[in-house]
Amino acid sequence: MSGLYDLHTHSILSDGEMLPIELIRRMAVLGYTTVAITDHVDHSNTLSVIESLIQVQESAKLFGVTLLCGVEITHVPPSQIADLAKKANSAGADIVVVHGETPVEPVAVGTNHAACGCKYVNVLAHPGLITIDDALLAARNGVALEITSRGGHNRTNGHVVQVAREAACQLVVDSDAHAPHDLLDERAKFVVAKGAGLTDAECKEVISLNIDRFLNS
Repeated sequence: MSGLYDLHTHSILSDGEMLPIELIRRMAVLGYTTVAITDHVDHSNTLSVIESLIQVQESAKLFGVTLLCGVEITHVPPSQIADLAKKANSAGADIVVVHGETPVEPVAVGTNHAACGCKYVNVLAHPGLITIDDALLAARNGVALEITSRGGHNRTNGHVVQVAREAACQLVVDSDAHAPHDLLDERAKFVVAKGAGLTDAECKEVISLNIDRFLNS
């Protein structure tokens, strides 16, 4: 599954402004073929979010988009992340994202480490000043580190790129969209990657990532 992707977006199922299908339609118009809706979850709403998104997958196909039903595990105590990620996976989540230790929110210390060590986690979102040890752990477990366009969260994109290179860790470029103005066209996505310090060749490689292969690796 190649083509333009975004593995981190939000709808009205958490703190986003758009219905899931509106988000999908807007992404389709921008040329996306794969979109993950990853609304914020904890133990209270994981199952309901996944169940709701599954209902939209057929509608997304009619707009030419593969909808990945996902979650973003957010502000959950690090010791509970693995169990909740497994629960989401068992409930049918196509992708599990963990809200990393961004510099602009009080995320619990140890969240990055818990996510990077969990085989049920696919993406560590905006991981802030992630350590090389955690990046190496992510590489071993197939957890991608996110370069983000979201204001505040993106302050450490350059650091994330440097650490990911050293650890040979997969990178992804996402919008963390909550509203229509957050969505990225292909050029904007390239600029985010380039601004984080990737070369032109690296930008093209990351932006054209085969999502099927990544998720099944």
